[in-house]
Amino acid sequence: MAEARSTVYDFSAQLLDGTEIGLDRFRGRVLLIVNTASRCGFTPQYEGLQALYRSHKERGLEVLGFPSNQFAHQEPGTAEEIGAFCRQNYGVSFPMFAKIDVNGRGAHPLYRFLKKQQPGRLGWAGISRIGWNFTKFLVDRNGSVVARYGPAVAPSALLPEIERLLAAA
Repeated sequence: MAEARSTVYDFSAQLLDGTEIGLDRFRGRVLLIVNTASRCGFTPQYEGLQALYRSHKERGLEVLGFPSNQFAHQEPGTAEEIGAFCRQNYGVSFPMFAKIDVNGRGAHPLYRFLKKQQPGRLGWAGISRIGWNFTKFLVDRNGSVVARYGPAVAPSALLPEIERLLAAA
């Protein structure tokens, strides 16, 4: 029987450079986990995500970007291309991970966990799929998934909840 996982700290993932890291390295921090894409109408949200990260990193916020090509093939690039695009166009300095699937049989285990913890609007029907790029999950300092936000929710709209979680001891 598979070991039960109870927080995001129980998972690991590869960074864009291929280095596998345990998410337990972010223990005690507030996490904003986002599936991203470089050719999406929501791609300019990278700017807002970077602004949140820059202004709140010292207080304990980490933004974690997970590129995915599952939605209209809007993230076709290689790891190097994704990294360069994010840095050059949006000044992204938060951790970016290797391209993953967020839905289906090949979904990354972290995303299976996130969707189980916060199924989203259609969760009542047993549907917990990620609907599109830039779906956001907010995780408290204990590694518990506390909220899920759709792609149309601007990163700045999360500020009150982020502030509340950062203020919690």
